[in-house]
Amino acid sequence: MRLLSVAALQAAPEPGDPKATLERFEARVRQIRRTWPGVQLVVAPEQYLSAPPPLLEETEEAVLGSAVDVPGPLTRRLGGLARETGLWLVPGTVYERADGGGVHNTALAFSPGGELVAAYRKIFPWQPVEPSRPGRTFSCFDIPGLVRIGLAICYDGAFPEVGRQLAWMGAEVVIQPTLTSTVDREAEIVLSRANAIANQFYVVNLNSSAPAGVGRSVIVDPEGTVRVETGSSDVVITDVLDLDAVTRVRRHGAYGLNRLWEQLSRRGQDIPLPAYGGRFVPPPVDDGARTPEPVEEVDRDGDGLARR
Repeated sequence: MRLLSVAALQAAPEPGDPKATLERFEARVRQIRRTWPGVQLVVAPEQYLSAPPPLLEETEEAVLGSAVDVPGPLTRRLGGLARETGLWLVPGTVYERADGGGVHNTALAFSPGGELVAAYRKIFPWQPVEPSRPGRTFSCFDIPGLVRIGLAICYDGAFPEVGRQLAWMGAEVVIQPTLTSTVDREAEIVLSRANAIANQFYVVNLNSSAPAGVGRSVIVDPEGTVRVETGSSDVVITDVLDLDAVTRVRRHGAYGLNRLWEQLSRRGQDIPLPAYGGRFVPPPVDDGARTPEPVEEVDRDGDGLARR
């Protein structure tokens, strides 16, 4: 069996104090390692380490003041934490300094060896509220011999193109750090389920706890079933994802009925898609599961970070 043991921190930062928030995060990751020695991957919410103030109190000065370089001192420290604990880390997102001014909202991923294996810049910031500049490149990373994981951030989930592209790139799990303090959390959960169903992958949609966010984090399986849903309080969410379920669903269909990837690959290339300027291009597939194969990593932004 291919299993991925996940611990997700539904937590709130210390508003305006990234240093204290980072120290608390480090302590909690070490405690997770001691408490659940079988955990492989630890996840934190969107903007957790940037420690923003409440939504209506965040200023441009505060955003720029909390921005960091990627790679830089923070990523080196987080890499050291991953190496110390032997864990894969997706420590939420940070404000990353952008070339020419401004910031990106960037999700980070680290290997147990301390390597920064992915840095994904949010493609769909929540406009007009969110101040970050949009990224242009989708991102996945591999846990070798086990799984390919795609990265999405909060509002990305409202755009089906994001989930479809990550699935096409071979993602079987999508980690979606989120910071939602507004009344539309129910819609986000519906979208998480819809993206899981349409693309036949797991979605780990992790929100901040109160008072920073409204919580209600979810883990959704490849058939759209909500495995875990939390309340609003601070909590460590644990689950073990059966990755063979992705293979089963893509090969035999959700509930033994709906082989979406197989049908799209078989029929989609014959259907004009003017909204996308062309037609669907079937992904490479394995031994019949219609699971996309890995694609080449490319440093498209010229920043030394390979992005798929």
